[in-house]
Formats: sequence, structure tokens, C-alpha cells
Amino acid sequence: MRRIKWGIIGTGNIARAFAEGLAGVPEAELYAVASRTPDKAEDFAKRFGFGRAYGSYDELFSDSSVDVLYIATPMASHYDICISALENGRNVFCEKSVTLNAAQLRDILALAAEKKLFFCEAMWMKCRPAYLKMKDWISSGRIGDIRCIKADFSNFVPYDENSRLFRADCGGGALLDVTVYPLTLIHDLLGDPDEIQSAAHIGHDGVDLSNSLILRYKNGTFASVDSGMEMPLRNNAVISGTDGVIVFGDCFFCSDNVSLYDRELRLIERYDHPARVNGYEYEIEEVHRCLSSGMTESPLIPHSATLRVMEMMDGLRREWGMRFPQEMTD
Repeated sequence: MRRIKWGIIGTGNIARAFAEGLAGVPEAELYAVASRTPDKAEDFAKRFGFGRAYGSYDELFSDSSVDVLYIATPMASHYDICISALENGRNVFCEKSVTLNAAQLRDILALAAEKKLFFCEAMWMKCRPAYLKMKDWISSGRIGDIRCIKADFSNFVPYDENSRLFRADCGGGALLDVTVYPLTLIHDLLGDPDEIQSAAHIGHDGVDLSNSLILRYKNGTFASVDSGMEMPLRNNAVISGTDGVIVFGDCFFCSDNVSLYDRELRLIERYDHPARVNGYEYEIEEVHRCLSSGMTESPLIPHSATLRVMEMMDGLRREWGMRFPQEMTD
């Protein structure tokens, strides 16, 4: 396999973690990084071994040698950056949540289809071995029919008015930052719910600090989610079926292990797969697989699923009366 030339937009914490993952994948070439601050781009390139550093996003968009761009900027900027990258003929791998709302995502998907380019949300959870083992157990009938899913993602985050997490203009709040993970898990396993009941605590900054969801299905199956930035929870996931139970280790969205139990909660099998690097290598390898096969979307992270989760989050925000400034004139 030829080496895939990666460009990174952004130099924050998530970009640094992703760069470490790239460095551990032999087929990945750390080709270029771009920041609106030239010094930050230069420092990032030197630290992680990128061959080029650009002091503007446009310079990287215009570099026809890059195979795929990873977007690691705050959520509110994703739409404009993705559109510009696609218009310049670049394949795009964009950090979650991929956009502020479903309308923005539809625009991006339409442009990617028109240009015949690869586009994907960087939902690393769906590419990790423990997650794939869970899906294999379910598809092979090891727990029977799913009856209940319980998934949490909540940490205590000290308030900082300058942090993107608490700023509506940055796409802040718990929903798009952390709730997206349990919602994605539930949708992946159960599909569209017939009803969602929810409650949210909206802070004075206009974003949700915590939320609680119950997703109900006509066959009696249900799923529940608690997530936020106000309190620590175990951040695990439990999937209960008619014949057994699957339990992730703590932090289900990046867990290296998952366990299978029978109906009496006797351990049947445990799967452990420690990350070779830091866990980002799996989504990187999935992008490589797609690009090498000429695919424009990943079967593990299909466009339709990303869009449907975004539509559900739109509906929740409407129910809560939560809008981002960018939507006020949409």
C-alpha cells in the first residue's frame, strides 16, 4: 500500500492526539499541518514530524499533494472548513460532532457527492476493536434481542467562560460534545426511536450543561442516556438482551475491553484489545482502507447514520429552546 499523505487543520489537543496516532501507522505520511497562526503550525510540525507547516487553511486546501484532510478545529468552524476543503478537491475526515446541525451536514454531503470525494465524521468509537467485537456478538445472536441499552458520558468540567465547551458561538454544550457518543451507539444498534423523552439543564451561556434522555421503541425496547459537564459518571455502556448482557469497560467510547455475560450475569467471554498507539490508529486505518478501495464513505460510519444522529440532536435542541448564534439568521 502506498503511503497516504495527511494534512491536519488545527493544532489543539485533539489534533495532537490524532498526530500521535498517525505517527504509529506506517502507511500514514505526516505531510502538512495548517493553523491561522503560523508559529503554531511551525511548532506543531516540528513536534510531530510533519513535512510542511502552513500559516493559513487556504494554503493547505490548495496543496494538491495531500490525500486527506483531518479537521480538528472547534465545531462551529467545521462547516466552512469542510465546504472549502471539498471545493478545493480534498477528501475530508472531520472531527465530531461534524457540524452544528443537520442542514449544514446535508450541504457538505451533497458537495462531497457532487465532487466524488471521501467524507466522514471522525467517530473513532465505531472503529475500535472492542466496539466491533460487541457488534459481532450481537449480530451472531449471543445476547438474543436487545431489550435495553444504558450508556452514560458525563465528567465534571470546571466552568470557563472562554472554553469552547461553554460558548454557544463555538457550538458548545454537552449534546454535541459528549451526548453524541451514546446517541451514536444506540442508533447504530437500534435505529431510529419511536419516541425520545428528554430533559436538559441549560446554563446562562445558553448551552446544555447536562441532559438526560430516554429513547423508546414500539417493541418495548428502550435506551437511556445521562451525559454532561456537571458531574462525573462511570461513562460505561450496558447492552441487555433476551439471552445475555454485554458490558463495556469504563469509558465505553474508547474502551479496550468488553465482556459478555449470560442471563444470570455469569461471565461467558471477555475481549481485551489494548491500543497499539492511542486508539486513533483504528479510524486512521479505516480511512486508509476506504481511500485505497475508492470508497467515498466508510461502511463503519455511513453518511446516513451520521445525518440521522444529527437530526435527533436538532430535535432535542428545539425541544430545549437551544440555538446557536449561527442559526439565528438561517
